[in-house]
Amino acid sequence: MSIDWAALGSVFGVSLAVTVALVGLFTLGIVGLSKQETAATSGGGSATAARTGAYACFALCAAAVAYGIYLIVA
Repeated sequence: MSIDWAALGSVFGVSLAVTVALVGLFTLGIVGLSKQETAATSGGGSATAARTGAYACFALCAAAVAYGIYLIVA
């Protein structure tokens, strides 16, 4: 039995990159929701844009998770 170290390294690198991207997207969604809270209390017009951006980030996170589950199941 031999280990293909190049393939293992490739899987590790892609997994690390996707994990960092997914956590970053979720963090942007949380930041967008917090900005929506502060914009709503100060009467700013950017509350809707912040909420829409946050929901878009959460939707992309859900799509990435659903795609990962699809890859595992299929």
